[in-house]
Amino acid sequence: MTAIFDTRAQYRNCQRAAEGYGKARALQAEVQDRLLDSLSYLNDRKPAVALDIGSGPGHAAALLASRWPRARVFAVDWSQAMLAQAETGRWWRRRPPFDRVCADAGALPFVEASVDLIVSNLCLHAIADLPPVLQGFRRVLRPGGLLLFSVLGPRTLHELRDAFSQIAADDPIHPFPSIQRVGDALMASGFRDPVLDREPLTVTYRAFADLLTDLRASGGTNALIGRRKGLGGRQRLAAAGHAYEAYRRDGVLPSTWEIIYAHAWAPEPGAPRQEGAVQIASVPLDTIGIRRRRS
Repeated sequence: MTAIFDTRAQYRNCQRAAEGYGKARALQAEVQDRLLDSLSYLNDRKPAVALDIGSGPGHAAALLASRWPRARVFAVDWSQAMLAQAETGRWWRRRPPFDRVCADAGALPFVEASVDLIVSNLCLHAIADLPPVLQGFRRVLRPGGLLLFSVLGPRTLHELRDAFSQIAADDPIHPFPSIQRVGDALMASGFRDPVLDREPLTVTYRAFADLLTDLRASGGTNALIGRRKGLGGRQRLAAAGHAYEAYRRDGVLPSTWEIIYAHAWAPEPGAPRQEGAVQIASVPLDTIGIRRRRS
């Protein structure tokens, strides 16, 4: 697959965002809570080893360790600065500890069939070629192990994309995978009984600059090959902000985030590469709002 992301820029964005990431993760926290609701699929099974991939400061890892105190939980992230923010001595003081591993999602340093559960929240859409990464997940999962993840879908930030198109500027928004592409990648990687769902979430801002601040603080700035540096100069941003004002309603500016949720099971040894069928839930297009920048 032709490379579309500048991985060095992606890494720099994560490193720079680490210190202030906790203050800009309202959306990530909301999606994380909804994603972890799907752990009910495990029923009474208690994983012995669980991975939180693309963990950032390890919020999901801490929740997994709290849910299963006897499990070995690993927060896995390629950003050392993000892992350094894990608050193991403060907010998590009364929670069971978890381990931190600095590693790329596409090169997991775990032996074959050693993991019972993999969780990944809003990470994998930043990977251009999903099947090889998912094959790596399948390699480390034990037969019957659960993969549970969320990614951003193609309607994410469509208002911002439209604003830049109106001023005839280069599109600074990453291409996000469709729900069909995610399902195909799971099937091609050999996962069993994949189920996919999606929903739109809306985050609102009082000013265009607040949206850009949140994007930078969460490491979500442009990392496409051939990109302009940043989002552009002052005049370009001012023009995009003016175009974005067409979306203002009730005194706030909306930003849409299409969230795709997926879960699937690792097959038994010797299972064929593709089996079963992908189930895609139909979700109404009404939105759930998250207000930001109230002050």
